[in-house]
Amino acid sequence: MAKPLILVTNDDGITAPGLRHLIRYLKDFGDIVVVAPDSPQSGKGHAITVDDTLFLNQMSVDEGAQKEYSCSGTPADCVKLAMRELLDRKPDLCVSGINHGSNASINVIYSGTMSAAIEAGIEGIPAIGFSLCDHAWGADFKPAEAAIKRIVAESLEKGIPNGVILNVNIPNVSETELKGIKVCRQARANWREKFDKRQSPSGKDYYWLTGEFELLDNGEDTDEWALAKNYISVVPTQFDLTAYHAVQQLNEWEL
Repeated sequence: MAKPLILVTNDDGITAPGLRHLIRYLKDFGDIVVVAPDSPQSGKGHAITVDDTLFLNQMSVDEGAQKEYSCSGTPADCVKLAMRELLDRKPDLCVSGINHGSNASINVIYSGTMSAAIEAGIEGIPAIGFSLCDHAWGADFKPAEAAIKRIVAESLEKGIPNGVILNVNIPNVSETELKGIKVCRQARANWREKFDKRQSPSGKDYYWLTGEFELLDNGEDTDEWALAKNYISVVPTQFDLTAYHAVQQLNEWEL
């Protein structure tokens, strides 16, 4: 039987250490094909390229993957191009990451890492997004290796439910400090944002986005709670955004 085909992508770019570690962790699970952005695409969400050309460049960064391609587009573009132009069969799994920084709680909305995984889910591919709660380029991904392999092994063996994408976040702690893995719900939170207004030498105003993360949820079943307690959080997410609980109420309107 053919080995499982695993599509690997990310939003930090094809040379990002998190992606390189992920490839090494997954290489024994099957045939690895990498399609990742040629430059950082953090915070791109589910953006796709509709008014510009797209380029693919086959390359070889290090061992572990059967084929690697850099893409000039967004993370979602990477998955679309992989499916339509590069792969001769449907992947058994798509894994996105390992992201440099948390994608827990409301961050999942903005995440290019998770959007790539969600795009795969839309295509009917079981998909996982992995993120480490450390933005540093030199972040230590080693403590998460065993857990990542366990989650991938279970996903391949038992299957991820249809229409579900796993959002996995890993606390920035040592291997001995990791307490385990918890299946959670997404915490209710938002960003209190503001813009740092500055002026260029020519007198033109420009802005830098800043803000503070505001947790609005005291539940002990959330991803943010799990991470704070040194657990890896696994949140089953979906791309069906219908608010089913509101359908009956809206049907009572005089429309």
